[in-house]
Amino acid sequence: MVEGDQPPIQEDRREDDFEFDPSIEPKSAKAWLNLIKESEDAFEQYNYHCDNIDRNYANLMRLGDRARPKEFQMYWANASVLQPSIYAQPPVPVVTPKFLDRRPVYTAASEVLERCCQVAFDLANIDTLMKLVRNDLAMIDRGVAWLRYESKKDYEPDSEYATERVCIDFKDRRDFLHSLSRNWREVTWVAAASYMTRKEARERFKPYSGDEYQDADYVIDRDVNEVGGTDERERAKIWEIWDKSSERVVWVAEGCENILDETDPHLDLRNFFPCPCPAYGTVQRGSLVPVPDVLQYKDQLDEINLLTSRIHALSEAVVVRGFYPAGGGEVAEAIQAAIATNTPGEVLVPIKNWATFGATQDPILWLPIDTIAQTITGLVALRQQIVQDIYQIMGLSDIMRGSTSPEETLGAQQLKSQYGSVRIRDKQQELVRLSRDIVEIASEIITEKFSKVTIIKMSQTQLPTDAIEGQIAMMQKQMNQAMGSPQARQMMQQDPNQAGQISDQSQQQLQDAQDELRQLAEAPTIEQVFTFLSDNRAKAFVLDIETDSTILVDEMGEKQARNEFIGVLSQLLPQLGQLISAAPETADFCAETLKFSTAPYRAGRSMQSAIDDLAERMKLKSGQPQGPDPITAQNQAAIQIEQIKSQTSLQNKQADLQFKAQELAQADRHKQMDIASQQSIAQAKLQSATVDQQADVRVQAQKVVESREAHQLNILKAQQDMQLQREKAANDQRENEADRAASRQQSMIKAMQPPAPRAPSGAPLGAPNPYKGL
Repeated sequence: MVEGDQPPIQEDRREDDFEFDPSIEPKSAKAWLNLIKESEDAFEQYNYHCDNIDRNYANLMRLGDRARPKEFQMYWANASVLQPSIYAQPPVPVVTPKFLDRRPVYTAASEVLERCCQVAFDLANIDTLMKLVRNDLAMIDRGVAWLRYESKKDYEPDSEYATERVCIDFKDRRDFLHSLSRNWREVTWVAAASYMTRKEARERFKPYSGDEYQDADYVIDRDVNEVGGTDERERAKIWEIWDKSSERVVWVAEGCENILDETDPHLDLRNFFPCPCPAYGTVQRGSLVPVPDVLQYKDQLDEINLLTSRIHALSEAVVVRGFYPAGGGEVAEAIQAAIATNTPGEVLVPIKNWATFGATQDPILWLPIDTIAQTITGLVALRQQIVQDIYQIMGLSDIMRGSTSPEETLGAQQLKSQYGSVRIRDKQQELVRLSRDIVEIASEIITEKFSKVTIIKMSQTQLPTDAIEGQIAMMQKQMNQAMGSPQARQMMQQDPNQAGQISDQSQQQLQDAQDELRQLAEAPTIEQVFTFLSDNRAKAFVLDIETDSTILVDEMGEKQARNEFIGVLSQLLPQLGQLISAAPETADFCAETLKFSTAPYRAGRSMQSAIDDLAERMKLKSGQPQGPDPITAQNQAAIQIEQIKSQTSLQNKQADLQFKAQELAQADRHKQMDIASQQSIAQAKLQSATVDQQADVRVQAQKVVESREAHQLNILKAQQDMQLQREKAANDQRENEADRAASRQQSMIKAMQPPAPRAPSGAPLGAPNPYKGL
């Protein structure tokens, strides 16, 4: 229940409120299951016819049964033609600002969001989904898509999401329900079914409702299993219900008395529902119950199948049969035997009673088959007429089927090709609308749920951040501090020239940094883009979300249209330019004329934006100051040309005079340089001679000095030799005197010693001498 709402007063309640009002017992699943059952009953007849359509379209068991009646597969052929006619190529998201005022933030945000949607479509395999929706729209007149957000975190709890993506699911006709309403705007709740095993249900719902999931009806869908759509495991059908009136999301299942889970919407979407309005074909008046187109010509299909079975039965009877005479027998038996004979090689039947048979002289009578052949021809023509009636009902021209008459003119074929698609254009536009709504919901999921890192990676954007301004301001402050530092002032005092050059370079760098800062200030930052994208209300007012065409284009027609478009521009632009130049006040008219002339051509959104920009510039040109008229401008140009010629001639003469004066001055300088060179050579020669004489004198003086020094060295050497000889002689004399003194002293000592006594007789040899040493 929405905050602020009051529960219904007791007097306002009726008996059916307890059965269909979930707000009375919020935890009970009874009211929701009753609403689901009520919606299923409303679509029961629709699903019954759809089951028959599925069997007739492509049922392997039925088509493989050889005993079935012969059929003309008209419905399959029509569906095969219709499906690629309403969808042939995947949609491409296009996000642009609604108004072409070229605001930087809106332009950057639209580009970022468009890139993210394109990546999301590629990851969701949008082409496969759109083909499933297309097939349902072409065959049973309703196709449903359901979007959800899926994320997976890394193992670290505080880390960013490892994967984030927008899942776009296809919902089968029995797996999608909504409140019974007359149109989609009145729908108050939608429900989508998912099939879960007990294990999957326990993991999903046990934390919220305990063991309530065990009471769900787990069964095997035999109808789907027979066609190979599921396995033999039991599953419960879980309904996810989005209720707009209470702004709640609940999960219920058949067999469970209480709801399995209830929560606030995990997606904050502008239209609340996580699914766009289904792609509808024909719906029952006053309701949203579809009416398959095949029911509009079901009677014709039954007639075609009946005629086909008769044609095949008669075709089996168109066999040549003949009769010839034989023994006895009955005519009736012979004719029956001829008709009953199916052996291709046995075409003659013997007749015993040939006369009774009414035979003539002919030996063989042939069974008449002209009537049968004429009947078959009439049946085939009638069937062909009914086929044409079906084509008229469906609006499928022979051009769309690839069949045409060679007698038709090119104009007739072009008319058929142009107006043959009018009947299916609603289905084509419905798929384009569905694609656009899917882009819108996907963009809301991306801007609300995806992290900034994921959006930047998906869009590959290179927008600056708010921190760049602080960095440039800090750089400017550092440069100013460097210019006012004491070292810079001292350098300016010591070397003013170098300081001036450094100052000029610093000023240039500062100017470049300021220019870069100005450009970055004008460009939007990634923070500004994220702030805008987070505002869903502003996005709805500012951005225009579209998709490119999903219809297969005609290559020749596309080339012809482009050639016509280029031809229109090549003829129109010069004329408009001349008109604006002659009369600037017509710029607004010319701009609107350009838009009107190019409007019928589908040149693409980028080309249309460029044309709008050109038109706006043409309008701005009217407010700019204009020059004189063409004749005055031409005269002024001629006068300026003559003035330029006169100035050029005078400048040439002055240049010649200056050149001659420069030649004379250069010759004078060369003469002076020759005289100065000769003087320099003479002075150099004189200085060279003087230097040579001075060198000779210095050499002679050096020789005299060297001779004097050698003589002095000889004298010193002689004196040293004489001194050495004197010292040697003195030394010899002193040695001789010392020797003589020593000799005299020894002689005196000997003279003073007494004679040595003789040794006594009988003393032993070797006995010590008592006088030794005296």
